Amino acid sequence: MARNKVELCGVDTSKLPVLTNAQMQALFARIHAGDEGAREEFVGGNLRLVLSVVQRFAGRGEMMDDLFQVGCIGLMKAIDNFDTTLGVRFSTYAVPMIIGEIRRYLRDNNAIRVSRSLRDIAYKAMQAREKLGVELGRDPSVKEIAQALEVKEEDVVLALDAIQEPMSLNEPIYRDNGDALYVMDQIRDEHGGEEEWTRDIAIKNALAHLNERERKIVTLRFFGGRTQMEVAEEIGISQAQVSRLEKSALGRMRKYI
Repeated sequence: MARNKVELCGVDTSKLPVLTNAQMQALFARIHAGDEGAREEFVGGNLRLVLSVVQRFAGRGEMMDDLFQVGCIGLMKAIDNFDTTLGVRFSTYAVPMIIGEIRRYLRDNNAIRVSRSLRDIAYKAMQAREKLGVELGRDPSVKEIAQALEVKEEDVVLALDAIQEPMSLNEPIYRDNGDALYVMDQIRDEHGGEEEWTRDIAIKNALAHLNERERKIVTLRFFGGRTQMEVAEEIGISQAQVSRLEKSALGRMRKYI
């Protein structure tokens, strides 16, 4: 008798296999060699990971089968883009990808219907933000985006707000070795500026007691207003490592302030 049996998309989740880290590394070697069978085996061995993410979105009125399928798409994207040379756990990389895929699905199928014109402005604004970001070397302002689209600033703000799904700042995104990463850890600090921080000689002194990597993380996070994910990509470590190093560095800085 399968007491804990739960079927999603015809799959008995109680019988899903779990791959060890060694098995995943071996399968990745075969995947990179073009072995489609290894890719299918890898997907099957990580369906429990998809299930654990999907369960966070239960109770929203969505069919769990649909969310599971969307989560599997995120899993496959993670497999195709994962870099095994970075020394990061696959689950650390895959979980945000799966969550992002599900959030995009929920946003596009939101019960609160957003007008087609407003949705079009929102997507054009996101494209303009990326393009202007490359051209300017920084995040463009709402005014600059509005000017590029030849629309009012308030229309840009309204459109972008309309397609966002509300969430709690204390909502955990994923856990890595017991350390939870929360939404608040991903918020860009638009008010953090180097001039404000360097006015205080004590903070300069505290920064001098950090090693080079810690100092770079603190500088990018609080002087540059970067998110932890952006910092992780720039210095080539996982977001979980950035979070731990950031907390450790701030703790050490407090001793000198």
